[in-house]
Amino acid sequence: MIALYQKVFGIGLQDTFVYRWNFVLRSLFSIIPLIATVFIWRAVCEQGSGLSEYNFSSMVFYFIGVLMVDNLASPTEDEWRIASEIREGQISSLLTKPLNHLAYRLSLFGAYRCLYTLVTLPVMGAVVWGLSRHIQLPQQILTWPLFFLSVAGSALIQFFIAYSLAMLAFWIMEVSTLIFILYSFEYFLSGHVFPLDLLPASVRSVLEWTPFPYELFFPVQILLERLDVASIQKGFMMQFFWVCVTGASARLLWNLGVRRYQASGG
Repeated sequence: MIALYQKVFGIGLQDTFVYRWNFVLRSLFSIIPLIATVFIWRAVCEQGSGLSEYNFSSMVFYFIGVLMVDNLASPTEDEWRIASEIREGQISSLLTKPLNHLAYRLSLFGAYRCLYTLVTLPVMGAVVWGLSRHIQLPQQILTWPLFFLSVAGSALIQFFIAYSLAMLAFWIMEVSTLIFILYSFEYFLSGHVFPLDLLPASVRSVLEWTPFPYELFFPVQILLERLDVASIQKGFMMQFFWVCVTGASARLLWNLGVRRYQASGG
């Protein structure tokens, strides 16, 4: 069975090569928001806004970490592809094969992320070189394995959420609006726009019980070595909890959706 999904992984790599220029352009344009963010926060820090938690260099390093985690873990149109397969009836051919659909799509997701990461390495290297004076590499060797473990957890949470959203296509003809709404919240609440520890403590205490901080903010904080041992342990426990919850939700929605799909004679 493992060999089967290894073949699926290989197919995913081949499929991704078909869209290689899309990946190259996406990786190049991904640095534009980073450049804009650097200019914005430089203006903020120069004017003295009272940000005691961050200076300009640490803020730049934070957003470099955001770019790294985003490239390593965020789905690339997976939810749109899955929803399209359901809406257009292409899912029927997969139902006749001895495949676990969730594992099948997870294998493809892994292939997409691996190749996309390779494509973005030169871009990330150029960013790191250009902003090297603002980068303070981790002092503890254990930081790196913890960081990549947290990125793996982030990737699973994001994939399972994307998969769950795509499953709604069994009931709703067009899911793009729902995807846009959820991702709008996710973009702000995961730490894309600003570090979440700049929020009031009362807001952070509520936000910590949602999956969003563990998609991006938590891995970046590990990379910046801004968390103590207790906070890292709590973060990993919450990340594991949300991997289980979102994974169970994805599986449940698939089972319910397929039952409905078969009943309608799809």
